[in-house]
Amino acid sequence: MSAVSDDLIDLVRTFTEKEIIPIAGDFDAADEYPAGLVEKMKELGLFGITVPEPFGGLGLDYSTYARIVEELAYGWMSVSGFLNTHFMGCFLINSFGTEEQRERFLPRMATGEIRAAYSLSEPDAGSDVAAIKTRAVRDGDEFVVNGTKMWLTNGLHADLVVMLVKTEDTDPPHRGMSVLLVEKSGGELEYEGITVSRKIKKLGYKGIETVELHLADQRVPAANLLGGEAGLGMGFRYMMQAVELGRINISARAVGVARRAFEESIRYAQERQAFGKAIAGHQAIQFKLAEMGTKVHAARLLMQDAARKKDSGERCDLEAGMAKLFASEACWEVCQEALRIHGGNGYAAEYPIERLYRDAPLMIVGEGTNEIQKMVIGRRLLEEYHV
Repeated sequence: MSAVSDDLIDLVRTFTEKEIIPIAGDFDAADEYPAGLVEKMKELGLFGITVPEPFGGLGLDYSTYARIVEELAYGWMSVSGFLNTHFMGCFLINSFGTEEQRERFLPRMATGEIRAAYSLSEPDAGSDVAAIKTRAVRDGDEFVVNGTKMWLTNGLHADLVVMLVKTEDTDPPHRGMSVLLVEKSGGELEYEGITVSRKIKKLGYKGIETVELHLADQRVPAANLLGGEAGLGMGFRYMMQAVELGRINISARAVGVARRAFEESIRYAQERQAFGKAIAGHQAIQFKLAEMGTKVHAARLLMQDAARKKDSGERCDLEAGMAKLFASEACWEVCQEALRIHGGNGYAAEYPIERLYRDAPLMIVGEGTNEIQKMVIGRRLLEEYHV
């Protein structure tokens, strides 16, 4: 890691301690969008971490990005969500966009002037991406888009939605999909043919909106077809490469939440007295702490391995899938044990464990359920160990 990366991690850690942790509980309880906090994230340059320097970003690697996500999630998991879909959009435009698209979008994305959402799922198509129905029909220099998209994180406040659509009927279906860069007015419920039709209420992951987006004859310039004419029919491949980054993000979030739950627990266990001594002195609690600490450490190593593979430019769906699977399950298990160690206090909203416990399941289903991860991992292992 470079000195710049280490300095930035220290800066983010301090930012988390001073700006995020003190307000997380209140904003989570109110399910309120922390506009002021997002502005401070822009001032720190966090929205441009991975954007190349020629476009105004810091040009840092995904290994550094993952470490930053871990630190932010340690304070409040929702905050890391503001970056995930944004950087998936940055990745797609930088990797597959035309030079004109990179010059038009990336400098403003680096400053946070434009924030991106990533749109793949639909009401009847989540893991089965080939079943999407949102269609874009070419009409001269525009595409006319109709359909409904689901589970858009940042879907209301985003100014740009990187959206997978059907542009042609093909067999197999994924060969007829493309990606459109759909511009809208961030914060507005309606913009031309785009309507934020509902905000989805969730168990956890509060303070950041997850919405359904409806498009009715929305006209998108053909210039916003990702990759230009060469990108027609390439959307599925593009989006799956972005999902690798999303799964690294999820694993980093899981590590951050699990580390917070573990550290809260090991501190509480040394302070809480029962039967004449701190509960940390009881073997039952020590065994729990031993397993929790081991899971956090192992999850971080898997996350770092996947990030390094992504940095190398190699395919990393196997490593990202393994990291996401293990880290998310470990996070859920660590949070459950943290609640047990805290006893009744773990169930009380005045302690952070209650929030961590509600946030943890998101990592199990986010960026592809863990059942899907097992399918991806199994398929890739059979490719690598083919007899």
